Amino acid sequence: MNIKGKLVEIFETVQVTETFKKREFIIQDNKNPEYPEYIKVELIQDKVSLLDSLNVGDEINVMINIKGRKWEDKEGIIRYFNSIQGWKIESENQGINQETTNEAGSQENNDSDLPF
Repeated sequence: MNIKGKLVEIFETVQVTETFKKREFIIQDNKNPEYPEYIKVELIQDKVSLLDSLNVGDEINVMINIKGRKWEDKEGIIRYFNSIQGWKIESENQGINQETTNEAGSQENNDSDLPF
């Protein structure tokens, strides 16, 4: 599954336990522009870095998995939780930045070959 839309908020990475970290962000889904949806997506573990090269306002396509969990509290009450976990993010802006960086690097390499 995927969600396409505008990146509207990026939260800091949270170290939940010694071995588990997550980072959340909000994507605005405009399938119905009159009533936009604001969807919170989480990235876990090594995927938290997927947001590092993105900015609020970027148009993105997020590949997601929907996860569900059952939890029983101390009183024996069973609760259910759902989460939307992202595992890949595509961005047109990201591609433009990478091309710009590669072009700049190529230009520097060409200049270093000049004899003066």
